[in-house]
Amino acid sequence: MYWKYCIICLLLMPIGLAAQKQFRLNSPNNKIAVEIDINLELQYAIFHDGDELISKSPIAVMLENGMSFGIAPKLQKYDKRHVDNKIYPPVYKKKEITDCYNELNLRFKGNYAVVFRAYDDGVAYRFVYTGKDPVIVNEERVQFNLPADNTVYLPYVKPREKDGTLNAQFYSAFQNLYVHIPVSQWDKKRLAFAPVLIDGANNKKICVTEADLMDYPGMYLSNFDGSTTIKGVFPPYPKTVVQAVRGLKGEVKERESYIAKLQGNASLPWRALIIAEQDKELLDNDLIYKLATPAYESDYSWIKPGKVAWDWWNNWNLSQVDFETGINNDTYKYYIDFASRNGIEYVILDEGWSVYGKADLYQVVPEINLEELIAYAAARNVGIILWAGYFAFDKDMEGICRHYAKMGVKGFKLDFMDRDDQLMVDFHRRAAEIAGKYKLMIDFHGTYKPTGLQRTYPNVVNFEGVHGSEEMKWMADTTNQVEYDVTVPFIRMVAGPIDYTQGAMKNANKTNYRSIYYEPMSQGTRCRQLALYVVLESPLNMLCDSPTNYLKEQESTSFIAGIPTVWDETIALDGKIGEYVSIARRSGSVWYVAALTNWDERELELDLSFLPGDGYRLDIFQDGVNADKVATDYARKHISLPADKKLRVKLASGGGFIAKIE
Repeated sequence: MYWKYCIICLLLMPIGLAAQKQFRLNSPNNKIAVEIDINLELQYAIFHDGDELISKSPIAVMLENGMSFGIAPKLQKYDKRHVDNKIYPPVYKKKEITDCYNELNLRFKGNYAVVFRAYDDGVAYRFVYTGKDPVIVNEERVQFNLPADNTVYLPYVKPREKDGTLNAQFYSAFQNLYVHIPVSQWDKKRLAFAPVLIDGANNKKICVTEADLMDYPGMYLSNFDGSTTIKGVFPPYPKTVVQAVRGLKGEVKERESYIAKLQGNASLPWRALIIAEQDKELLDNDLIYKLATPAYESDYSWIKPGKVAWDWWNNWNLSQVDFETGINNDTYKYYIDFASRNGIEYVILDEGWSVYGKADLYQVVPEINLEELIAYAAARNVGIILWAGYFAFDKDMEGICRHYAKMGVKGFKLDFMDRDDQLMVDFHRRAAEIAGKYKLMIDFHGTYKPTGLQRTYPNVVNFEGVHGSEEMKWMADTTNQVEYDVTVPFIRMVAGPIDYTQGAMKNANKTNYRSIYYEPMSQGTRCRQLALYVVLESPLNMLCDSPTNYLKEQESTSFIAGIPTVWDETIALDGKIGEYVSIARRSGSVWYVAALTNWDERELELDLSFLPGDGYRLDIFQDGVNADKVATDYARKHISLPADKKLRVKLASGGGFIAKIE
């Protein structure tokens, strides 16, 4: 990276007569303004082109010793700067990121500072503890006062325990559909997990989340009083954690009265508000990545994103083979052969390869000869990734990484964290750091939303925290996954990559869909499943279905296998939350364009005028004429790009479209 900082004198102009009581921070393009008041408490408000998006809102941190940050603040000094920088991510949806912002650093008596940043596409602030001694944080006040009864898109927490307490809501898989309601109708008893999206003035959108969460509890959002205010809520620090669920996870039985312990010179996470004038701008936003701590190393050439043949969703089901399928070497050799023939980079061994209930990752079941499988896969240019429950992994993290890296394993899929208190957030950081030391990739499953950890540790290649394909194994037949698919790219994907696990070859329309645990299907058309590989950012991307089903659908399989998982350029074409989405991504000289709709049939015009020159050929998969009746129906065709570079696309109900452009 190449940093260049330019301090400019007129970046920040005090407003009003009390020069050190009120400040106004503008974005580089001057569209966004943050007004900061320093009076009895520290407050901020956000405007965009004169539209009030966030009304004056207080922020503070309360410490155990009776001290606080932001209450009766006494400003000592302030600094301002303008930054215009380029970031070159080793693993991302584009090769280059422009990082341009204006910053205000307010330093107060009492050993703390508050840093505000204004970007052209959002605002962020964070508290910084500048003292040397450890302190305990009782509470952080995070507040978003809305100027009206704005509607919000929010995913309520589905607690794993149903005892009705607030603490129970701090134990969940971070997977739920969205509700779209006025903020005043927010269920007073329920938390939502971030990101949450707010409808602002003049159809503008504000996506609320956090960034650079490294050693602090994650932020939930609430509205306990039916007002127009959204408040942050944080899980208390765990006091007692016990082994639970077959040794896969740790369950908090008791919590402390405080939320965090801070060491000296500690930065709290950024509170981030991404601002979009049009829905489509949310599809290609980089703010969370930009706010994250840069990577510590410079050489990450060993990280190899790619696709993964996945065993668990399809229940290891194979047909027309001469061996009994299941968690055994014969089954996995078949998966490896399938991956090798189709250019799929990895095979995962999901739950079951280690001895059940022991929480000991050194104990491999007798049906698996892991050394033999790894050698077999390596000879066929396929890597092996191991699934692990977090509790077992954390028992001897360094030893496990050392042991399996030496054996030739390429990474771990870590699961069942199901929390984001300070201890669990620290687990994620340690897992990323130690795995990186042994050149192992990490896919965090059963976890909270991304907050930029993949920038700090680029070996972290994916995150779940999404209501993905696995839900189709057990959800009610009335579940509207199709609408979710055209909602999540505008909200959850703003935070970072998504381990959605797409690729189903059994597809069903709204009438025919059924949840069948051992032979699951997807909602929507075949082309929808193909399009999800481009619409969703996903550097380590699963093929969820059985090799048997893929071999029956070789045309679709070959096309999926050829789609890149990291990109040199991304362009958001169009979209409306909950209705449709279209996006273009480039890898080298090849472009992919994809679109999805909800259950409404739709015709879209995709403007591809960004393509330079002429002479483009398109390899297209589109919904078949009868896709509304038989969701597997599709048509493949090869055409030249029209002279006006506008592509007219018809999407079936629950449909999708994808084209490879060369």
